[in-house]
Amino acid sequence: MATSEPRLTVKESLTPSELDDVGALVREARWNQLAADWCIFIEFGRLYAVHSDAGRIIATTATLPYGGRFAWISMVLVAGEDRRRGLGTMMLRRAMADLTAAKLVPALDATPDGRAVYRKLGFEDSWGFQRLIRRERQRAAANVGAPAGITVRPITDADWPALCAYDAAAFGAERSAVLAGLRGRLPAAELVAARANAIAGFVLGRDGGLAAHIGPLIADDDAVACALVARALDGIEGPLFVDLADSKRELRQFLDARGFAAARPFTRMLYGSSVRFDDAARTFAVVGPEFG
Repeated sequence: MATSEPRLTVKESLTPSELDDVGALVREARWNQLAADWCIFIEFGRLYAVHSDAGRIIATTATLPYGGRFAWISMVLVAGEDRRRGLGTMMLRRAMADLTAAKLVPALDATPDGRAVYRKLGFEDSWGFQRLIRRERQRAAANVGAPAGITVRPITDADWPALCAYDAAAFGAERSAVLAGLRGRLPAAELVAARANAIAGFVLGRDGGLAAHIGPLIADDDAVACALVARALDGIEGPLFVDLADSKRELRQFLDARGFAAARPFTRMLYGSSVRFDDAARTFAVVGPEFG
């Protein structure tokens, strides 16, 4: 085990060997991220890394700023043999200091174990969501049609400006760059719900190391959300994650009936505040705890 003073750097790119290093951290933790996810942090955020004496990345933390208002902290990973050295806390404090200096409110999604740590650092509970998992496609589920006046169809480039504006109003900040990083990764989940010429909801998704992942899911109401998810489920085989807001009980019942089960809870936490920045009514499923 390394015992020398840790070397913390901010990465502006990742070499192939460093992508291997961070991929190994993800696999050891049994997380879901792929190289494409790390590239989003590198391009639009900041990646902090601790190197071993041999030059390997042994710990990470990432941040993503959103709209000059707040920023996500995630990917707090430490190699098993290097834990209990304070590396995760060191990187977390550095990330928090950099964000507050930039006048951005730090935000994160915490597991039950992480929640206790983050509360001691000044984070407050805002709201909760559950990671649901479907192990395999359920073929017996009944079809769900779109509500009257709603059309559910694949997203086109022509939809994109209005879709991003709709998302920004619901999320609380503009994040079109992150959403663009999801396009093409899970085509069956790239759907928009339209009412006349207006956006009534949308869903995106991505591939992953353990399972495909649907999110974000933003919609005007439960009926639109269920129609979007039903259409997406029809085209996705194999294991699938959805990170569903605890308040969305109707959609939870819909997913339970289609073979989803709870995998783990998360708490959305904000530094120094519990007041959520997003629209609770329209936020059904999040992108994931790494992106918000």
